[in-house]
Amino acid sequence: MTTLVTGGAGFIGSRLAARLLAQGQPVVILDNFDDYYDPAVKRANVAALNNQAVVVEADIRDRALVESLFDRHGINRVAHLAGLAGVRNSVEQGALYADVNTTGSVNLMDIARRRGVSIFVQASTSSVYGQATRIPFVEEDAPDFPLAPYPASKRAAELFGYSYHQLFGLNFTALRFFNVYGPFGRPDMMPLKAIEAILNNQVIPMYDGGQLQRDWTYVDDIVSGVVAALERPMGYMVINLGCGSPIPLTEFIHIYERLIGKKALTKPVPAPASEPRVTYCDNTRARQLLDFQPTVQIEEGLARTWEWYKTHHNVLTKS
Repeated sequence: MTTLVTGGAGFIGSRLAARLLAQGQPVVILDNFDDYYDPAVKRANVAALNNQAVVVEADIRDRALVESLFDRHGINRVAHLAGLAGVRNSVEQGALYADVNTTGSVNLMDIARRRGVSIFVQASTSSVYGQATRIPFVEEDAPDFPLAPYPASKRAAELFGYSYHQLFGLNFTALRFFNVYGPFGRPDMMPLKAIEAILNNQVIPMYDGGQLQRDWTYVDDIVSGVVAALERPMGYMVINLGCGSPIPLTEFIHIYERLIGKKALTKPVPAPASEPRVTYCDNTRARQLLDFQPTVQIEEGLARTWEWYKTHHNVLTKS
């Protein structure tokens, strides 16, 4: 059973590809090695797979090429993780995010339903909930007020997924990821930026005095959820995938200070309009339908991330 992993050179996608390959499953990776962050990071992720996966450098919007991949490799499952990332980065680029994250996703759905794939798993985001009033976030609440183009484009893809299920019987599962982190993480995200800021005596902006809360979810747990979703076609389903234990940024930074053994430089600043006050996952549905069991809490996850960072970047620390 061959799985197409779009965005397979990225942080989550490459870890997913590695897990599937370890299970003996054929994998085709489609990634355009976008320069939102250093493409060398993505090329290193792919290199770590030791040529076990088919890797194609191309855009998900290239219909003819994507169709040829399905035909050539007999793809029957899709893990669609490709897309433009970044809530704040999307604020001034709404048209581009809509084109890549929505139009690109619909292109894949249309090809997938014509090729009769067994399951289409779409990476979505907790950001679709915006400033949700019901805490923790539950899938039954309609997330109709996204705060930026990034979550709006992801929500639109979810809605198209329902249309393709309703019209063509496409098994479509949208997984709303909550604040994924861990070793080999994206360099533009807080878990790695905070390490570098502390090491280099750079100021960390503390939005709303550091009281914004995030539900950090370890990458291995996320990958386990995606693998389970690929094995369980459910018609149309939206599932939160998160740890369910949000913490404020102040505590996040304090954990790193203890691990690194150095005080962080911080500055309170107002939160951008694109930032929700909290992300908080109700993962009841994931536990019921995917047997999802988050195993790594934030203290252990950040400790693993710091240990990886020290080795990966040859950081010398005092014993």
